[in-house]
Amino acid sequence: MLPPLKKAVTDNPKKVANLIDLVNLPSILREFMGQSQSSQLNCFRRVWSYIKENNLQDPINKNVVNCDEKLKGILLGKSKIELTELPVLVKLHFPKQPPK
Repeated sequence: MLPPLKKAVTDNPKKVANLIDLVNLPSILREFMGQSQSSQLNCFRRVWSYIKENNLQDPINKNVVNCDEKLKGILLGKSKIELTELPVLVKLHFPKQPPK
């Protein structure tokens, strides 16, 4: 039996490719990332690192992120988000990939 991650990769190769393929970033993400191309996964990781580095998690409820101005720019102007919303909000910046 395959471990869960390997099973996910073998069962959904197109989904995994969408996460790791390099794409041209929209200008707002380009400024945040400091590069013109990145994968969806790397963008998510960078946003998460930024949240941790700047102590933006709510001290009382760690499932809530208090967005500063820089984060608001890439997270639809929201001042607070739930951590569960983060992948969805980052994904919105990536165009839907045509089937390969």
